[in-house]
Amino acid sequence: QVQLVESGGGLVQAGGSLRLSCAASGSISSSIAMGWYRQHPGKQRELVATIVSGGGTIYAGSVKGRFTISTDNSKNTMYLQMNSLRPEDTAVYYCNADYGIGMSVWGQGTQVTVSS
Repeated sequence: QVQLVESGGGLVQAGGSLRLSCAASGSISSSIAMGWYRQHPGKQRELVATIVSGGGTIYAGSVKGRFTISTDNSKNTMYLQMNSLRPEDTAVYYCNADYGIGMSVWGQGTQVTVSS
């Protein structure tokens, strides 16, 4: 079973940037899609961005133009570059890898806090 470990979260001022990383213990090139999700306190987990095996990307409207998802298959790592951060981006961010056939793997989450 592939395991995912997120890193790069922390505290940043509004307008600042962070880059999240999601390191996989196995191949990510065999995944159907990988994505970043976030969960605000007391709310459901929501999609932030996803990248499919062909390289196509989808972004939530609230982050489009500010966040960029990417992968480095040689390092089995996915990234989320977050620019122009806002206080409402404060959440726990999770990475996910979908290998199909009901196999979906989640990381443990990393906290992002944006101060105003």
